[in-house]
Amino acid sequence: MEGHLLSWIVFLPVIGMILVLLTPNPRSVRYVSVATTVATFFVSLLMFQGFVGPDEGAVFGARYGALHFVERANWITAGNFKIEYFLGADGLNFPLVILTTLIAMLAAVASWNIEKAPKAYHALFLLLETGMLGVFLALDFFLFYIFWEVMLLPMYFLIGVWGAPSRREAGVIRGGPYAAIKFFLYTLLGSILMLVVMLAFYFKSADALGGAGTFDLIAMATSEQIQQAFNDPTALFLGAKFGLVMFIFLYVAFAIKLPVFPFHTWLPDAHVEAPTPISMILAGVLLKMGAYGLFRISVPILPEYATYCAVGLAVLGLINIIYGALCAMAQTDFKKLVAYSSISHMGYVLLGLAAMTEAGFNGAMFQVLAHGISSPMCFFLVGVLYDRAHHRDINRFGGLWLTMPSYGSLATLGFFAALGLPGLCGFIGEVYVLLGTYQSSVLGAYAKPFAVIAALGAVLTAGYILWMIQRVYLGGQRDEYAGFPDTTGREVFVLVPMAVLAIFLGVLPQYTFDLMDGTLRNILAIFG
Repeated sequence: MEGHLLSWIVFLPVIGMILVLLTPNPRSVRYVSVATTVATFFVSLLMFQGFVGPDEGAVFGARYGALHFVERANWITAGNFKIEYFLGADGLNFPLVILTTLIAMLAAVASWNIEKAPKAYHALFLLLETGMLGVFLALDFFLFYIFWEVMLLPMYFLIGVWGAPSRREAGVIRGGPYAAIKFFLYTLLGSILMLVVMLAFYFKSADALGGAGTFDLIAMATSEQIQQAFNDPTALFLGAKFGLVMFIFLYVAFAIKLPVFPFHTWLPDAHVEAPTPISMILAGVLLKMGAYGLFRISVPILPEYATYCAVGLAVLGLINIIYGALCAMAQTDFKKLVAYSSISHMGYVLLGLAAMTEAGFNGAMFQVLAHGISSPMCFFLVGVLYDRAHHRDINRFGGLWLTMPSYGSLATLGFFAALGLPGLCGFIGEVYVLLGTYQSSVLGAYAKPFAVIAALGAVLTAGYILWMIQRVYLGGQRDEYAGFPDTTGREVFVLVPMAVLAIFLGVLPQYTFDLMDGTLRNILAIFG
């Protein structure tokens, strides 16, 4: 297994999917699915052996492109094309792989009560996990694109078939099928733009190298000839600068996933209509793919145009922060509040990236991981309540901490982590983004005002989360909820790992920074 560790991590869920399809008993399907995600999680933990200790090649201080557990072989060599099966792990994708296998495992346990076509649901769920892991570990652009597309179809069906039924609200169609189609069309738009960029990169790299081109993402970021060709101001595409068009196309593709205003409108619908475990996957993993794509492809491969667009990216990040927080404050649907809070928190990721400082990069990636813990936890907390009350109207709740003390305690911790309370995971990333923005030379005179505006977003976040906690969990006990059972063993199993990680990341963030720092420094080094 050691020689092909990453392949085992990526394709174990596919093996589980096949076993699920061959399992005749619907109840046994759940055991197979959960066992597969548990096995995948524990196999992914073997990656830690390459990322700890002082040995040369450890992530801390490693060069960008100094990868661990590399698997590389020719895959398709027909004609002039050379497409490789190229997997590798570094400080950028390693934490995201661990996050993905953890959230997938917890979401599989959360899926235990899915009664509708459980075999199809769990088979698609496991295929989705393979797609997500493949996106993070693929270092050949073509392979990256294949996994990106593999992920699209299962998510479409998981939202459309197992989401809320179609209905009409105030003359507008709502429901799982509507949200699934919206998600599919937005993501497909991004995929088409990414396909154009992938082919353009290949042919441009062929011109630069004087032979066959390459889909190798590491070579694109580190080869002097390829960098000169991609960032050449005289090279044109569709009548504009080649690098600028490529950066904008990639930005749109990844901004849809992040999501960034104005490409965000699919997210609230998808979150609200999807079943709770799929909302956990959406918030915990899928949104992170947009950030990962920007850090892995857009910024290191097109550094000159990333710098050129930095102020615009920062403005869009600020819009996300403030607009998302204001929208969250206006919601009465509990799940919509959490969905809009995700839009707001992802704004800090884009702002930290745009700052192009060490603190900004570290803060952005830490925020990615912190939100990957707190947001699935919040969505599951909403799902626990919905399973009992069968509604999500915040104004109809009250006094639930008295009725469900264990649930109320875990809920308070989860939402305080999302709020950014010092000592919990949400605080560290936001503070580092603010520090990185404040000292950014790329943003110039805008740096300090942008940092102040982003800090106001933190105040708005505290406002809507504290107001929600007051309405839902505090106050006198209501008779209609007096009989609600407290958290079950299964629910505690899902919530406690995320609660522990929220505290660990908030109290001891240096361990996480050490894993990412070397790779992020070397992305910054590309900017000189």
